[in-house]
Amino acid sequence: MHNMLSQAITQISQHIIGKESQIKLALSCLLANGHLLIEDLPGMGKTSLSHALAQVLGLNFSRIQFTSDLLPADVLGVTIFDNQQQQFCFHQGPIFSQLVLADEINRASPKTQSALLEAMEEKQVSLDGKTYQLPKPFFVIATQNPTHQSGTYPLPESQLDRFLMRIQLGFPSLEAEKRILQQSTVQDKPLKAVMTVEELEKIQQSVNDIHVSENIIDYLLRLVTLSRESTDYPNSLSPRASKALLHASKAWALIEDRDYVIPEDIQAVFTPIAEHRLRHSIGDIGNSSTLSQQLLQQVDALI
Repeated sequence: MHNMLSQAITQISQHIIGKESQIKLALSCLLANGHLLIEDLPGMGKTSLSHALAQVLGLNFSRIQFTSDLLPADVLGVTIFDNQQQQFCFHQGPIFSQLVLADEINRASPKTQSALLEAMEEKQVSLDGKTYQLPKPFFVIATQNPTHQSGTYPLPESQLDRFLMRIQLGFPSLEAEKRILQQSTVQDKPLKAVMTVEELEKIQQSVNDIHVSENIIDYLLRLVTLSRESTDYPNSLSPRASKALLHASKAWALIEDRDYVIPEDIQAVFTPIAEHRLRHSIGDIGNSSTLSQQLLQQVDALI
């Protein structure tokens, strides 16, 4: 199991150079049955990471380009009358894939953004009085441009809270960018799936078996409680955030080949989970981990 996860990280790291931490975070988000928001400047590798994850994990993939004129039906699908069958038939939209890339999600109108809400939370779509189950596993990666760029609509808090993690890829190091440029003249080797969908689902289920001690839970609770009691934080961490921290730290421990959670696991996933929940709004690149890191520094693990 750990061997398959290591192979996946190694393969993706060969295409997304110098970003192993972000790759592990994206993978742990998937293993924890969450959804991922990647916010960064154009051209930083957001789409490439999504493609690589789908190929290595053997998931079918669809990409939705969010624009100002995109309609909810363009995402979910539409019911059309079939003359041959003399009945209405539902034509599935691109949301019916195992890994969905919602590209530049904040360039669509709030109405279209909200079309993802039920799908992300309930893993199903309701249209014309009928409910359609989405495939398993179901993982949404949404990309977002900085809100100071023209033509963007800020994501509402209800939509932000649906994302278990928010990460930024950031600029590569000088050495990593040099390798990127050197590899750009060589044809990339195609990525190979290192596991089947059934094996991925078993790994997701095994996350629940990771042991969490009472001391670890107390540490997690001290973090969320301070966010609620202190006036330093615009928003407090909700019970949903607590559950997200617990599940993601279990997934991170599994990736690190451990069957138990340690404080470092919570610390590793804390900023991607907490920062976009602690702030009133997000969208400006830079100083993206200020509040979460401050919170971590104020609470001792005491394990």
